[in-house]
Formats: sequence, C-alpha cells, structure tokens
Amino acid sequence: ITEIFQNVQKRFAECPATQLADVSFARENLPFAGEIYMGHLRYSTTGKSGLSYVHPFMRRNNWKAKNLCLCGNFNLTNVDEIFDRIVRKGQHPRIYSDTYIMLELMGHRLDRESERVYNIALDRGLEGMDITRFIERNIDVRNVLRTSTPYFDGGYVVCGFTGSGEMFSMRDPWGIRPAFWYRDEEVVVVASERPVIQTAFDLETDQIQELAPGQALTVRRSGEVSLTQIIQPGVKRACSFERIYFSRGSDRDIYRERKALGEQLTERIGEAVGGDLAHTVFSFIPNTAEVAFYGMLDGFKKRLNRQKVQELFELTQDHQPTIEEIKRVLHPYIRSEKVALKDIKLRTFITEGNSRNDLAAHVYDITYGSLDPYVDNLVVIDDSIVRGTQLRESIIRILDRLHPRKIVLVSSSPQVRYPDYYGIDMARMEEFIAFRAAVELLRDRGMEQVIADVYAACMSQRALPAAQMVNHVREIYAPFSDEEVSAKIVEMLRPAEVTTPIELVYQTLEGLHRACPAHTGDWYFSGDYPTPGGVKLVNKAFINYYESIYSKK
Repeated sequence: ITEIFQNVQKRFAECPATQLADVSFARENLPFAGEIYMGHLRYSTTGKSGLSYVHPFMRRNNWKAKNLCLCGNFNLTNVDEIFDRIVRKGQHPRIYSDTYIMLELMGHRLDRESERVYNIALDRGLEGMDITRFIERNIDVRNVLRTSTPYFDGGYVVCGFTGSGEMFSMRDPWGIRPAFWYRDEEVVVVASERPVIQTAFDLETDQIQELAPGQALTVRRSGEVSLTQIIQPGVKRACSFERIYFSRGSDRDIYRERKALGEQLTERIGEAVGGDLAHTVFSFIPNTAEVAFYGMLDGFKKRLNRQKVQELFELTQDHQPTIEEIKRVLHPYIRSEKVALKDIKLRTFITEGNSRNDLAAHVYDITYGSLDPYVDNLVVIDDSIVRGTQLRESIIRILDRLHPRKIVLVSSSPQVRYPDYYGIDMARMEEFIAFRAAVELLRDRGMEQVIADVYAACMSQRALPAAQMVNHVREIYAPFSDEEVSAKIVEMLRPAEVTTPIELVYQTLEGLHRACPAHTGDWYFSGDYPTPGGVKLVNKAFINYYESIYSKK
C-alpha cells in the first residue's frame, strides 16, 4: 500500500504549486484528479477472491451518458427472478451474479432514460451534438432507480455514476446495510461507516447524516444535490452484525453498543466462575472483541464495587472499622491480562475456506505467566463464534497451556444459526458450529426424524412464491435450549488432549436488542429474515445440505 501511494504522489511532487492549484491542468494531466471518486474495500461474499470480484464494475457504451459504473455493499436474494426479467426484455447477461445482474438491469433502465430524453430533444428540433449535450444535461438517474430498484430483494447500499457525470447512492428499503453522508459547499461524500467521513474531513459525529431506508442521494453534473425517497421504507431491520463485528469500533454509537454487549454478560459469566472473582483472569480474543471486553470489565467493576460498599456498610454497623479491615475490603480488584497475541494481521473469519484452518492453527500465541496455574479461572471474550475454526484449531489448545482451573469462552453475540444473504460471507449452513451441534443433538437423542421432516417441509414449498414461504429450519433448534446447544458446541470443539473444564457463554437475543436497540436485524441468530428472498434461500440451503452432506453420511 505504501508503494502504491508513493508512486501516485511522485506525479504530484513533480508539479509546482501553481499547476496543482490549476483545476484544468490537474484534470488533464494528473492521475486520479477528477470531480467524482468511487471505490470500495468490499471482499467477495461468495467465499471467492480475485480481481474479477473487485468493485467497481462498469457497463460500457459508445455514448457517454449510457456508461454506468457501480460499486456497492450488497447481496441480492432474487437474482434468478431479475435474470428472467432481463432475458424477457431481450438481453442475455454474460455472467450470472447479483453484481452483474444489477449492473445490467440498471444499465438497461439508463438506456431507456437516455432514449426518453433523446425523444424530448427531437421534439425540440435539436440535432447532432446538441442532442448529445441535451441528453447529458437532462438525464435523471432518479428515474433509473425508480424503475430498477423495486425489483431488488436483498440488503444493499449501491453507489454509481454515469459517463455524463450523474452520481447516486441508494440504500435498501429495509435499511439492512448502513450508509452515511456529508455535504458542504465543496464536497458530497457517502460511506458505509461514519468514522471514515469524520476522520477524512475532520467532522463531529452530529454533522454526518444517515441515509434513510429506500432513499437516494443524487448529485447532478451541475452540482445540484438532492435526497429522494425512491422506495417507500419497510420495517427497518438494520444489520446488527455490523454493530458487533464488521463496522469500525471507533464509531461513537458502536463503541457504546459493544461495551453494552460485554457488560450484559457479567451475571452469567459470574455464575460460570462460581462467583470467584479473586481467582479469575479476564482477557479477549481477537482484537475486534476489545471493546466488548472493556464493557465486560466495567460490569464486573460495578459488581465488585457494590460488594465492597455492602461489606463496608456491614462493618460500620457494630464498630469503627480499622485501617486493616478497610484495606481488606478495598483490596480485591478485577484482574485482566493480555493472555493471547495475534502474530498475523489477518481475520480468519473472512479468509477463504481452504486456507482458514491452516491459518487459524498458527495465528495466536500465549503470554506465559499471565495467570496462576491450576488456581485461576480464565475468561476470554470473542465478538462472535461462527464456525468455531479458531477455537478448535488453535485457541483452546493455547489457552490450555496456561493450565487454568477452568476456561470460560464468551461470545458477545448470540449463536449464529442461520445463513446471511445480505452482504456477509455466511451462506453455507453446514459451516456453522451451532447448526452442526443441533444436528448432533438430534442424532444423540434419536430425533433424526426431525431432520427428515424439515427437509420434506422445505421441499414442499419450492413451488410457492417466496412471500408465502416459511423458515422451517428453525425446527432444527426448537427441541433444545441455548445452553444445551452451547454444551454440545464445547464437546465438538474440545481437542482430545484438553481436559480442563470448559464452558461457553453466548449473548442472548434479548441482550443484543437491549445493547443495539436501533439495529433489529438478527436473522443470522433468530431466523427472522426481513425479506421473502431470505426465507427462500435458507430453505434452499437446508435442502442442499440434506442432499449433498447429511444424506451421504
């Protein structure tokens, strides 16, 4: 990255200040100098990687106004329906993916919008380049959005611009994916995270606005900025996993919410260690769990302070306490240590499946001497436990080297039970440790008929419209409590050589909603999908699992 920026900066360093200040010179001579900038750091949510998955994508045309460039944070759940619609119009897209299908559909509507303006130009008697200029000045991308986005089922924030200089950004009507914007007399900026705008433009939190569900921010080539409600908003189901893991913890509200997620777990963690805080060490893995860790510590500090106040009060009831008695009451403190170190700056959650296991086995090391062997409990908080890869391949083994009396693994999020189809790479049901644990529990208890019944129920819905489908996968979990599933997860993840007692504590759904009240999207935990397409795909995922994996065991 440093080399890339240094190479770009060379061209700027060679120019005198007078030329850098000359807009016309910069536009014609300097790389990356222009009025519109668009880019995206999104990794592929298909589990694949490569340059072909890098945004933005472009639909080319010989006419400037018909060129369209798109990037976005999204997944569509009804690609098949949109594909059929496009084919019925006479188009034949080369690639069957949500990004290309979105590009083709919006590109088709941009062509129609260009033709609409072209006909107006003809009616006014314009000819030649006058028609071209008229189209470029009068094309309205809001019409493109109105005639294309109502067909999208999914979570999305999509940004784009045309060859004539029209820019837009739009958010899905359920508010699933996040978007923020800022405007002043010089710039208009849109980003999926608020802190990046604050840092780049040195702004306060309240100066930045949230793009509303179903709303589009458009900028005409003339510089005219407008907010337009393209689709009427549905029930807002903003993604809670953004708050737990994906979005930057430096956001003011996310920081508070992650601390709240950690603090709410203190009572159940206290029960897991038998209330013995004096012999318990707290830590976190990975770094994204650090803020929840601070919240957990705050919760235990408050708990300990209440205990100290009560003890001091009781001391004063029958005598004047001595200095030594007061010291004894005040001495206990919450012990926190950095028990694990990450040697590679890489998130295994977003690593390709074929390399995830190997990476997880070598990514962490421990801090020796950070607890008293065979005496102290060890509590380690994670932001989420999705596949269990790190726990199984690395973390449990390395924590066991410290010889704790008991290991308590804590997840600041609830059990991830269902796939996501709205922009997070969590689409394969069989990868979820909670799902595999529930299936094993059904086997253990002779309840495998439930699995066959769920398969039959999913199959019976295949011909129904998506809006009439029901998420039958919930029935896999129905016979068991959260605690039973957690206990089975521990059993499945425990390496054979580890004998230390292990307990797993997950966040509850109620706790999640208390901590993140404005972000009610919890389908990966609850199975309550915000759109019909999500329900359709989760049933399809179970059918695929049953036919390709379960029935072959």
